[in-house]
Amino acid sequence: MARKKLWGGRFAEDEDPLFAAFNDSLPFDQELIEADVQGSIAWSHALERAGVLTAREGKKLAAALGRILQEHRRDPCRIGASGAEDVHTYVELSLRESVGVLALKLHTGRSRNDQVATDMRLHMKRKCREVESAINRLLGTIAGLADRHRTAVLPGYTHLQGAQPVLLAHYLLSYGEMILRDRERLRQLVERLDVCPLGSGALAGTAYQVDRKALARELGFRAVSENSMDAVSDRDFVLDFLCFASILMMHLSRMSEDLILYSSSEFAFVRMSDRVASGSSLMPQKKNPDALELARGKTGRVYGHLMAMLTVLKGLPMTYNKDLQEDKEGLFDTMRTVMSCLQVLDLVLGTVEFRADRMRSCAGEGYLGATDLADYLVARKVPFREAHGIAGRVVRRAIELGLTLEELPLEEYRGISARFQRDLYACLRLESLLARRAETGGTSAIQVRGALRRFRRRIRA
Repeated sequence: MARKKLWGGRFAEDEDPLFAAFNDSLPFDQELIEADVQGSIAWSHALERAGVLTAREGKKLAAALGRILQEHRRDPCRIGASGAEDVHTYVELSLRESVGVLALKLHTGRSRNDQVATDMRLHMKRKCREVESAINRLLGTIAGLADRHRTAVLPGYTHLQGAQPVLLAHYLLSYGEMILRDRERLRQLVERLDVCPLGSGALAGTAYQVDRKALARELGFRAVSENSMDAVSDRDFVLDFLCFASILMMHLSRMSEDLILYSSSEFAFVRMSDRVASGSSLMPQKKNPDALELARGKTGRVYGHLMAMLTVLKGLPMTYNKDLQEDKEGLFDTMRTVMSCLQVLDLVLGTVEFRADRMRSCAGEGYLGATDLADYLVARKVPFREAHGIAGRVVRRAIELGLTLEELPLEEYRGISARFQRDLYACLRLESLLARRAETGGTSAIQVRGALRRFRRRIRA
């Protein structure tokens, strides 16, 4: 098919080939072909309702459009060799090859401006469903992992310094909470996305009685756009997805960073499966967590697409401008990146091995019971700030002697405060440290069991 376009009557000269290559969007917007054909079939039905097409003509156009899509599915490379300017041009020219001059009627009352806005929304709705399915699989994996490790203890950190012990399940569910919020953001953006711009024309609306509400229903939209100028120039829905994706990727990157640290020989809390790691071309002993490092690295790529789109949009005058062609490559790349990272993190978590003995041993070191030592004194009527200072002096003395809090003799405790009695050692046991965090949201076993049940219900919601 020779290079053709849908415009040119007022032009006396052909495009310069350099400009044509610069202007064309087919190399990336061909991804919208399913949505473009779906929207075109619905538009042919709308033109029937408006009396522009006969029932026979509408049926013939819809059937031919369906065949174009089938041909594309059989031979996806065909579109790239078509010489068309964009996906809309490819579909219309292919239609003309199939039904002749009847194809020239399809674009009546429609602009590529409302056409591409519709295509983008239809395409994004389908992709968002795929992303939500991947999120749900990851959430299910987190729930299963937490369930299998309900009794394992992990040292908790602030400032990357040992802080207080927590249950491993409690730690895993903390990432579950983050990702549930991501799913909520995704659902909210789909709600805003679910508006049909078709019938807005180039910017002023259409002159044909196409029944836009019927169009929206046929295409599966919940509503029609209220303002034609906004409809063709709005890309908030693209920003919504890029914002959602950036926050999701931040959460996946944080999880990746933790697991990278925990898989190091210095921590040795987890063993990565050979299936998601690689080696060194020089150092035979190396086992590198490349899957996690790539997920962490790709987060910056997604952030870049968000900033690029914000920058594109910030100075655009009303309404459509060709700058908006820049909405696709970053969005499509973000969709692919998010899907691949969700799938890879799901694989990593499904194959990771937690070393419960090592984690428990580290949770008993580093004076992680110091807060409970202060709480012990509070229970004996010592004001907390004073108790905090006393506990700090105990820790300093234990460090001087090279002992843990459990190993420090009672006389050393009593040399700092007479309030200490032999029962202080019971409060320093790991099980006691965990069990006292029994309020909602805490890390006690009973709270974590309840949180896991609620988490599973929320995944299904």
